[in-house]
Amino acid sequence: MAAILPSGRQYPIGHGTQRAVITEVGGGLRSYTVGAVDLIDGYGETEMCTVARGAPLLPWPNRLQDGRYDFAGVAHQTALTEPEKRNAIHGLTRWLNWSAAEHEANRVLMTLLLHPQAGYPFTLSLGIEYRLSKQGLAVTTTATNAGAQPLPYGAGHHPYVTVGTDRIDDAVLRVPALLRLEVDDRQIPTGRLIPVQRTVFDFLEPRRIGATELDTAFGSLLPGADGLTRIEMLAPDGRRRVTLWMDAAYRFLMIFTGDTIPQADRRRRGLGIEPMTCAPNAFRTRDGLLVLEPGQSTTSKWGLSAVG
Repeated sequence: MAAILPSGRQYPIGHGTQRAVITEVGGGLRSYTVGAVDLIDGYGETEMCTVARGAPLLPWPNRLQDGRYDFAGVAHQTALTEPEKRNAIHGLTRWLNWSAAEHEANRVLMTLLLHPQAGYPFTLSLGIEYRLSKQGLAVTTTATNAGAQPLPYGAGHHPYVTVGTDRIDDAVLRVPALLRLEVDDRQIPTGRLIPVQRTVFDFLEPRRIGATELDTAFGSLLPGADGLTRIEMLAPDGRRRVTLWMDAAYRFLMIFTGDTIPQADRRRRGLGIEPMTCAPNAFRTRDGLLVLEPGQSTTSKWGLSAVG
């Protein structure tokens, strides 16, 4: 019997010179290339996913203080998956086995039924479609309350974007966001929203990332006329540009420069650009939190495109 890969079954998709691989474990995006060029700092087929590379963050993105929250008058306690900060982080689905309900040459639909468990006693049906086209990669997440009671929900995704530089320091970044969420030493929002203009967090106009360290949630995003918010990362010479776009369902954005990644050789190799439908700690603060009634669904969409 052949050894099972750490990320389970692999589901490749392609369109033209584009190639992407989606994994059974976590339903995540392991790699995405155009020609021989990597657009994300992913991981190898024989490697285990680390630091949420390419992972969907469901049913909440980012951190949940003490792993505790109240919902509908009931207190819930989840496992502390960031024990050093006493937080639960990035939801419950990263290590579960997703199924490929549909798999075609240029698309795959990954599905998961998240059953009730300690800390999240709700039934959530999830589907994520990864689709390649001439426009690039589009990722559509649909969540449906398959149970008999309302449930709390938020969604995020965690690609590490690269424009081919050894480190992200020399890359140029544009983030169309007016505010950042102030956080405490556990990376939990304090409730204060701070303008980014004329601070180290100001990337409203494209500028070099340099030595800036970010593990920062942004709000008050500025969409284009089509309703999509676009974050742009450019190579130093401007010849290569990768754009992460997201629809209006994603009201918040996390930018992570990777300085705290445990593996020193993987730090600052890719930029975590993380669309989020809610703020960090939303199960406690309700900031952007969705409440799905029985049978109710919600959909969010983001994607990547490249020039050069």
